[in-house]
Amino acid sequence: MTTRWGIAATGGMAAAFSEDLAHVAGAEIAFVGSRSPGSAADFAGRFGAPASGTYADLLAAGRDGAVDVIYVATPHPQHHDLALAAIDGGTPLLVEKAFTATLAGAQEVVDAARAAQVFCMEAMWTRFQPAVVHARELIAAGEIGDLLLVQANFCAQRDFDPTSRLFDLALGGGSVLDLGVYPISFAQDLLGRPDGVTVTGTTYDNGADASAAFHLSYADGRAASLTSTLAAEVPGRATIVGTKGSIELEPPFHHPSRIVVRRNGQEAETVERPATGRGYAHQAVEVQECLAAGLTESPVMPLADTLDVQWVLEESLRQLGIAMTEARVDLDA
Repeated sequence: MTTRWGIAATGGMAAAFSEDLAHVAGAEIAFVGSRSPGSAADFAGRFGAPASGTYADLLAAGRDGAVDVIYVATPHPQHHDLALAAIDGGTPLLVEKAFTATLAGAQEVVDAARAAQVFCMEAMWTRFQPAVVHARELIAAGEIGDLLLVQANFCAQRDFDPTSRLFDLALGGGSVLDLGVYPISFAQDLLGRPDGVTVTGTTYDNGADASAAFHLSYADGRAASLTSTLAAEVPGRATIVGTKGSIELEPPFHHPSRIVVRRNGQEAETVERPATGRGYAHQAVEVQECLAAGLTESPVMPLADTLDVQWVLEESLRQLGIAMTEARVDLDA
């Protein structure tokens, strides 16, 4: 069975995902949409897509049954409008993280998808990496006992440029939405929604956050210590601590190929679990399997988890004095 993908946007993220679709059985790119028809046509030529056009054209292809699922890879604040329009047309969705720019926007998309019974999933590729899947299996089997702590960081050095998407608040700029979403989602996957969030950080002159340190607390004493920044390079390691040992995801933790399992009193065990391609193929496989099974949510990346993560993101930004808004997207052109 062939799954015909529509790609919304033509930037680096869309290209990386599209490259990995070549590793997914039954996947083909059927349509590319962009604000610029020329950019869409160039991207379509690159990846062998037979059709391209504006976002409105892509949404129409979904409504007409020429596209089975749309991958949304625009800047965060533009996800909301595109997702709602696709859902209104009955087209399943894979939406890049951060899912939206605001919690209210995320809730609106989730409510619409559930009401229409249209498949929707956040593209948190980390959850589908073979090494991360194996770590979850070990935890479920009790290999490191009861979970106590999660530590993770995602930090990169980028020169400040207020015109860049990475720093422009109107485009969801700052480290929290771009990088912090990874360790937050990682911790949420393992520990659930926290009972408390405490965040400290720094900001650039334009108000976007440069760095953030997150402490997620749980009523039973468990905790997560997480960091993100655009001001400094850090390897990107994650450690899961339990009563019987720990699991370390070697850098970069958000798409690792190797984990180190340490059981109390025993020699460390290194386990290799490389990804297919660059690692984006695994989430595409999940989408296609869910669609084939008639599911409207992924059991691995359910929408409830997306909302929990979005709540932490918004609370973190609030404590840093940052208010995000969703962007309007021209869907009539």
